[in-house]
This record gives sequence, structure tokens and C-alpha cells, in this order.
Amino acid sequence: MSEKEQEKEKEEKKEPEAKEEKSSEQKGPFEEEKLKQQISALNAELTKAKLESETWKNKYYMAYADMSNLRKQIEKDHETFVKYRAAGFLDKIMPALDSFDMAAASNPTDPAIQKFQEGYRMIHRQLLDGLQSEGVSYIEPKKGDSFDANVMHAIQTVEGEEDGKVAAVYTKGYRLHDRLIRPAMVVVTKKAEMKKEEAPKDQKDGVSDKK
Repeated sequence: MSEKEQEKEKEEKKEPEAKEEKSSEQKGPFEEEKLKQQISALNAELTKAKLESETWKNKYYMAYADMSNLRKQIEKDHETFVKYRAAGFLDKIMPALDSFDMAAASNPTDPAIQKFQEGYRMIHRQLLDGLQSEGVSYIEPKKGDSFDANVMHAIQTVEGEEDGKVAAVYTKGYRLHDRLIRPAMVVVTKKAEMKKEEAPKDQKDGVSDKK
């Protein structure tokens, strides 16, 4: 093969490579712009995914907090129910307890009735002990105590030397733990008003008649 033929062959081989390089140079800016758009789209999707992730994370924390608060409220309601479960029962047997109190306060003279009374008192003590074990306490004001509207209810007033003193106790009150079930029913004193002395009939305006 002559030198001319060899040079011609080399030129023919270089032409496709030159065309390929030229084509690559022409496609370069387009491909770069396309890659930028793809990267921008991916970044937008990533940002959107992060926002959605934060949204769902916040919703999860809110739901968790709501469930936690609900659980605490249910536990509190259950504790309250257990603590005051005897309130309805106590309310129903209070009339019977009042009857026991009245029977125990009487002073019979008949020996047979006195024996019955002692039996009533024993049953009454057993009932009170059982109620105390459930958190029941009693409000038993004494005669002469100051009237307390928080735990007492005045059913009557009578004249006395000073205001607001317990003159008599009709029925004692009951409290379940820290809840008032019934106030003590009491009679309260009211200080008597001083009556003004009437002036003598022969005196008018503080000046006696002169003869």
C-alpha cells in the first residue's frame, strides 16, 4: 500500500471520530440542562417527601399525646369510681343509720328493752366499722360548737346568748373520703334582740310636767 493510500485511510478513520466529537460538543449543553432539570425535580420531590415526613411525624406525636391523655383520664376516672363507689350505698342506708342513732340515744327503763338496745348498739358499731373501712367518716357536732356551713345544715334557729352556736343535733353528717355526702342537720342559736324600755306615760320628750 502506497503512502497516499495510507494517509487517505487515516483521514477516513479520523472523520467519524471528528463527527462524533462534534456531535458530543453539540449535545453537551442540552444534556447538562436536562440533568439540571432532573436534579431540580429530584430535589423538589425530596423536599416534598421531607415535608410529608414531618407532617406525619407531627400527626403521630399528636395522636400519641391524645392517647396518653385519654389513658390518664380513663385511669383517673377509674380511680375516682373506685374511691367513691360506696357513695350510692351510703346514701341509701343513711335513714337506717339515723334510726340506729335514735335507738341508741334513747334511755329505756325496762330491762328487756335495754338488752335489745344493747344488741342494736352492737350491730350499729359493726355497720360503722365497715363503713369506716371504706373511707366513711362522720360529722358529729356537739352542743355549743360554732356553726360551720361547710359541713352543717341549719334546720331551725332558736334564741340564745350568741349567734351561730349549735343548740342541738338532729342527725349527724357523713363524708366519703374528701366528699361530703350529707351535712349534719342542726339547730342553731340566734342572739335575742334587746327590747327598748318604754318611757313613763307622764313624760313627754324627756321633760316632766311642772305644776
